Amino acid sequence: MIETQALGRRFGNYTAVEGLDLSVKAGEVFGFLGPNGAGKTTTVRMLACLIRPTAGTARVDGLRVDDPGDARRIRRTVGILTERSGFYDNLTAYKNLRFYADLYRVDRRKADARIDDMLDAFGMSRWKASAVGGFSKGMRQKLALIRCLVHDPKVLFFDEPTAGLDPESARYVRDAIVRLKQDGRTIFLCTHNLDEAERLCDRVAIVNRRLLYEGTPERLRDAAYGRRIIVRLERMMGQVHNAVSGLDAVAAVEESGDGMILEVRDPDRNCADVVDAIVRAGGRIRSVGELRHSLEDVYMKLVGDRCEH
Repeated sequence: MIETQALGRRFGNYTAVEGLDLSVKAGEVFGFLGPNGAGKTTTVRMLACLIRPTAGTARVDGLRVDDPGDARRIRRTVGILTERSGFYDNLTAYKNLRFYADLYRVDRRKADARIDDMLDAFGMSRWKASAVGGFSKGMRQKLALIRCLVHDPKVLFFDEPTAGLDPESARYVRDAIVRLKQDGRTIFLCTHNLDEAERLCDRVAIVNRRLLYEGTPERLRDAAYGRRIIVRLERMMGQVHNAVSGLDAVAAVEESGDGMILEVRDPDRNCADVVDAIVRAGGRIRSVGELRHSLEDVYMKLVGDRCEH
């Protein structure tokens, strides 16, 4: 659904995005993560055809972002949610949405029906005739989500959709993203909220002007830390350490208090062999489990490692 090839953008002497190669499948939620200034918003603006790339190219639903005719069609067929809602405060919720429906050339009868349906679905019907200037940030964000959908796009670009929201409003937005995925829409999600990315995204990319890593959260954990199991013993014994160190399946052993952290090449297949070796060496096991790292741990390790170099 979204493909980039060596995509780049310069602003004078400053390179915001360089050599970006991505592939986003239809119907997935794709997380786009990186520190401030990493080029996330610039990438979204290029893919949504709000600015043109200065290097490389990209396709959205088969259309090229650097072709003027294709770019016009992309702008009409994608939805974009930015950090700032950008509504006309003196207009009502309905009039704001009708304005954008007209921009997208949605048939007026269809637009009215769709606006009513979505205001109801998002719990906003009672404020249909209210001026947007009096809305809370959470209400404005719900309205911005409706605006993204008023022309029924297949591809959605969300740039920090829960930034600054209270927990209840943020949860509502996350639930809406889940529903949109279930409807088969492709969602390109820029976020600083790594817990949010881990819960919502099928795959994530970590960028810092260039692509650093891409894959499922699970694959990124493996890339950063390998797969490790933690074994708690009644007491640590030298012969147990030696027994597990000699196993081909164990890449590394680290003693930790009354137990060990083992880097195991394939825990699903080899954990039983590790347990057997410990028991044979006289170890008495209290517990065995896989050591899990959050996506935040992975992000900090991967971005930190690259920044140091």
